[in-house]
Amino acid sequence: MGSTKSEKFTDEQNQIANIAKAFAHPARVAILQQLFKLNACICGDLVEEIGLAQPTISQHLKELKNLGLIKGTIEGTSVCYCINEEVWQEAKLLFMAFLNQDINAKNQCC
Repeated sequence: MGSTKSEKFTDEQNQIANIAKAFAHPARVAILQQLFKLNACICGDLVEEIGLAQPTISQHLKELKNLGLIKGTIEGTSVCYCINEEVWQEAKLLFMAFLNQDINAKNQCC
C-alpha cells in the first residue's frame, strides 16, 4: 500500500480496508460462499461451481489466503481450502463495529 500511505491510518482502519478488498470482487465473494456451503473444497470443485478458469480461481484463492480469510492444506496433488474461522470471527467483529456506527441526528449537514 505504498502510495496510500497506510502508515497514516490505524491498524483497525487498515484491517477493514484489506478485508473490504477481498469482498470487492464477486469471484472472491462466490468462493467464500462456496467454502461456507461445503466447509472444505478443492480448487477443481471451485472451478466447476463458479465457472471461471482454474488460474483465475487460483489467483483469487491466493488473495483470500494472503489476507488470512481462508487456509489450505495439501492433500496429494490437490489443495483443500476452508474458511479460517479465527480470522473470519475477527473480520466479523471489525465490520460489525464499523457498520453499527450511527449518524448523530443533531448534526444534519445535508
